[in-house]
Amino acid sequence: MDKILHLTLFKKFFDKILTGEKVEEYRDKRDYWEKRLLINGKPREYDFIVFRNGYARDASEMKVEWKGLREDKDRFVILLGKVIATKNI
Repeated sequence: MDKILHLTLFKKFFDKILTGEKVEEYRDKRDYWEKRLLINGKPREYDFIVFRNGYARDASEMKVEWKGLREDKDRFVILLGKVIATKNI
């Protein structure tokens, strides 16, 4: 079974990832993101990220390859691969 990280994005960022212009996604270093992205202080492993453009039932979605996680001083950097699938685009 695939390990999937689900993230919601604003349209401008969603579109940039969809076109391949944006290859990293950022999250502030906060307890919430540490629990979702780290386990015992080390990066969790995911197979894919499912990005949604908003919270509507029929919101656009895309499935993107997970390429890893890097930590900067005050944020997490999620490394993105190819767009594998889209829905409601």
